Amino acid sequence: MIEIRNLSKSFTLHNQGSAVIPVMQDAALHVAAGECVGLIGASGAGKSTLMRMVWGNYLAASGVIRVGGLDVASAEPRQIIRLRRDTLGYVSQFLRVVPRVPTREVVAEPLLNLGVPPDQARDRAASLLARLNIPERLWSLSPTTFSGGEQQRVNIARGFAHGYPALLLDEPTASLDATNREVVLALIEEAKARGAAILGIFHDEAARARVCDRVVDVRDFTPKAAA
Repeated sequence: MIEIRNLSKSFTLHNQGSAVIPVMQDAALHVAAGECVGLIGASGAGKSTLMRMVWGNYLAASGVIRVGGLDVASAEPRQIIRLRRDTLGYVSQFLRVVPRVPTREVVAEPLLNLGVPPDQARDRAASLLARLNIPERLWSLSPTTFSGGEQQRVNIARGFAHGYPALLLDEPTASLDATNREVVLALIEEAKARGAAILGIFHDEAARARVCDRVVDVRDFTPKAAA
């Protein structure tokens, strides 16, 4: 479902004489349907960079990033937008939403974009918000006013609203209490059971051991000159 081959990435520092910094070379991995693969490696090793390339936010220097048949590395913007709507979900560490949009609508939006009837989409959103222990009195408020932990749980609810065939998870259990951590891990297990291919960053070693079928060390993709 997710396949990466011969992937390389570098950054050009335009404010420092256009110096080119190679950060990844010949990266390769695959994630099958129903499998969760965890990315490991020290801070700055390239875990987030790799995830952002799969999401289509970072342009690859070379190589292939195939998600559900689409090569993200060479895809046009409209194709990436369609991929994100239908196939690839992303739970980042930070919630980015339009201010003043109610929380229930924020969570329902991925379903509404797919043409799901509004009542059905909002019922699904309500179910997830309740499961993640967001009080109902907050559902009509903008999540931009919430605490960091509440925003993270809204982000998780939004990411799991649609049954994406592929999911990217960036520290989904970070800063959560034991109760909500358990809910998130159960959501991941349910996604795997329905066949989702999941690529994630899990600094929580116990969570990683529970949900990841295997791990990939991104230090293996360090450019040879920088190794």
